[in-house]
Amino acid sequence: MRRRPNYLAGAGSLLWLFLVGLPLYVMLAATVRTRQDYAENGPVSLPGTFTLDNYTGAFDSGFGQYFLNTLVVTACVIGIVLLLVPPLAYAIVRSRGRATSAVFRLFLLGLAIPAQAVIVPMFYLISEAGLYDNLLGVILPTAAFCLPMSALILSGAMRDISPELYEAMAMDGASPRRMFFQLVLPLSRGGLSTIVVFSALQAWNGFLFPLVLTQSDSTKVVTLGLYNFQTEHGIDIPGLLGAVVLSMVPVLLIYLFARRALVQGLMGVGGK
Repeated sequence: MRRRPNYLAGAGSLLWLFLVGLPLYVMLAATVRTRQDYAENGPVSLPGTFTLDNYTGAFDSGFGQYFLNTLVVTACVIGIVLLLVPPLAYAIVRSRGRATSAVFRLFLLGLAIPAQAVIVPMFYLISEAGLYDNLLGVILPTAAFCLPMSALILSGAMRDISPELYEAMAMDGASPRRMFFQLVLPLSRGGLSTIVVFSALQAWNGFLFPLVLTQSDSTKVVTLGLYNFQTEHGIDIPGLLGAVVLSMVPVLLIYLFARRALVQGLMGVGGK
């Protein structure tokens, strides 16, 4: 039996495509227009002139340094998370002690604490440690706020590993350390990919900690560098959107290459 076309669903899809595509068109079209063309013809009109000055001007204004600083912060945050979370999640899953469960519950309280609530004591702590206006002063708190969610995600992925596999390795005389490196880590690649993507997004898009804990241009990150396009006379919208597009490229690449692992890892948060 031949099915009739669902015209209502098709119309809804076209409407959704329009709602999603229009902002993308406005943003991308503005990046190849001059400031005068954008002001005279409006954001929705076709570009009257084509130029790449908005992209080159972003790097001329110091955006390259901000981009590099953000890469450093992101890479260090990912490194800290990968160093601390896997052994922590392994201990949470394999340990049956009350102390481990209590520590895990206390650790998860970090999910209920917003960064805005602790920014003042964080400022004094970073200042007393001599890390103010230093990238390390941004890296440490950013990584700290990534740890609770990362531990929750990875422990859920590790719970999906069959207990029979642990028993088989134990019968072969494998130590807990050997189980961790030869069994748990290879079978937790989906969860590891998820926490990498999650930590990278949190570090790359971070705004509050860089805003409060840094001051000089040498330590600015991408999110703060976008302020350079706002002056007392107005906002250079084409230049700003050009910088926004450049800042989106790494995040978009991470999502495109890791979206499947991200979804699979999040599906295992609750465990079996």
